[in-house]
Amino acid sequence: MDVAKPETKRLYQVWRGNNKFLFGGRLIFGPDVASLFLSSFLIVSPAVAFCVKILSIIRHPLSENKDAVPWYSVIIVTIVLTMLDVFFLFITSSRDPGIVPRNKKPPECDETIEIDTPSVEYGRTPHLKLPRTKDVLVNGHTIKVKFCDTCLLYRPPRVSHCSICNNCVQKFDHHCPWIGQCIGIRNYRFFYMFITTSTILCIYVFALSWYNIFHRQGSVWKAITSDYVSDVLILYCFIAFWFVGGLTFFHFYLICTNQTTYENFRYRYSRKENPYNKGMIKNFKEVFLSEIPPSQNNFRAIVEEDEVTVTELSDHSFMDGITSSKEKTYIEMGNKFGENSSLTLPDILRSLEFDDIDENTKDREASERSYSDQLGPLEPDLKETISSLKVEIDANADEKCDGMISEQTKASAQA
Repeated sequence: MDVAKPETKRLYQVWRGNNKFLFGGRLIFGPDVASLFLSSFLIVSPAVAFCVKILSIIRHPLSENKDAVPWYSVIIVTIVLTMLDVFFLFITSSRDPGIVPRNKKPPECDETIEIDTPSVEYGRTPHLKLPRTKDVLVNGHTIKVKFCDTCLLYRPPRVSHCSICNNCVQKFDHHCPWIGQCIGIRNYRFFYMFITTSTILCIYVFALSWYNIFHRQGSVWKAITSDYVSDVLILYCFIAFWFVGGLTFFHFYLICTNQTTYENFRYRYSRKENPYNKGMIKNFKEVFLSEIPPSQNNFRAIVEEDEVTVTELSDHSFMDGITSSKEKTYIEMGNKFGENSSLTLPDILRSLEFDDIDENTKDREASERSYSDQLGPLEPDLKETISSLKVEIDANADEKCDGMISEQTKASAQA
């Protein structure tokens, strides 16, 4: 009989994160990639309206046989800035931001505590209790790194887990909803170029729209009330500038101080020294002139189906530690009862032997009566002490009885 070979798939087809892939895993996007179309529309539509407005202005010099070359240069600059803006937007959104691969099993640690759980036949492995944080030395400073329960690894310095993409990302800055992707070590420079180009495009269109109004014949107010396209462009660019311009200046400050948005909001390096700050010039070189590290994931790599199953089981088994071992034992007993449908709970109870339990109970009551007769009348404090001892003895005896009942139940279930 031929054994069926495990089905092979590519990594992007069984990816555990929330990312979306195009062109066979060559492009990776975030789960909210639809926002990319909205951002592209917000960039392209005012640029097209501005170019149409400039073309309408060019008709007058051409009709009067005047030179219109300066206006053509305005259109060319607008098209170039728009294309650069859309290009940086696409590059930022479609590349791996620096995702750290997940572990197939929890890392080995000297401080690991092994807790017994049900056997491996139920698809579970022993639950490992790992320390939540570890101390790492970075440039002479002690940094605490946390353990990621989802990726089963200790996050390296400057690595954080994005709850939207469900991935750990190197030098995680933030998840941008307008781009639909995490911003990390591999796409941060393109993100900054995107917001910088957007700011320049806003200022360019804003200034030339005012120029068109001031150079119209008649009063400025008359030009404002008659040139609706320029009015809309001025208002739109003014609002957009406060958004993208504010982001540009804020990230300029972050680059100068070698911080990420996540670190700036969470750690507040103004209160303590930043171990990553190398000076403004070296910080700029690190962001714009250093080599971008290669992706740690080959999304087109071929993986076997059994490897995927093992990964899924290890993820589930590690998270199963939330359930107590007693609850898991009850679940297994319930599964066994369900498998043997002919064995019912009343049959099990009838098969239990209570002789040993009755004898232990009678012996305990007889010893208590003889002990109380020998002591005779006691002081009130001593009576309270003895009564508390009796309560403890009763509790211990009940636990033993429960243990005997559970053993009898398991024996009957296995039979």
